[in-house]
Amino acid sequence: MKKSPIFFAFALVAILGSMYAFRTANVVAPVEETPAFKWYTLEEAMQANEKTPKKFFIDVYTDWCRWCKVMDSQTFSQEEVKNYLAEHFYPVKLDAEQQEAITFNGKEYKYLEGTGRRGIHQLALELLKGRPSYPTIVYLDEQLKPVHYTNGFKKPAQLQPELKFVAEESYKKVSAKR
Repeated sequence: MKKSPIFFAFALVAILGSMYAFRTANVVAPVEETPAFKWYTLEEAMQANEKTPKKFFIDVYTDWCRWCKVMDSQTFSQEEVKNYLAEHFYPVKLDAEQQEAITFNGKEYKYLEGTGRRGIHQLALELLKGRPSYPTIVYLDEQLKPVHYTNGFKKPAQLQPELKFVAEESYKKVSAKR
């Protein structure tokens, strides 16, 4: 049986269309803020912490990081994640490549141009212990001391035990074995 050029054209359009649909299905939208959930700047969170102390959840990301965007759309968009974050933490977004200076714990941190391919913010570099990787989540206690950090994409089911570990201060009960 002879296949017509119309069949091949239709098949090509169907294949390309499904590839485009799959690609655009992974395009991410920013996490919507609701009355119960708000992303803070570090400055806003520090100010709020003076009145109502909470731990900090700092999402260190870059604009070009695909997995950061996927985490925004697939993890941070989930109601149970947003609710837990809002209740137990000040959720902070920190762009590791932002160029504005940040004053943190009485010290001013600036953007370091020419560090890496694009440059990096000194505070991000310090919070990531000199090893930038995105996305990375940094947890601070109420006194702004680092208590835990993890890097890489996490689904809600992977992130929730980590949130609980920090919120319940289980890190104080665990010792590292060497």
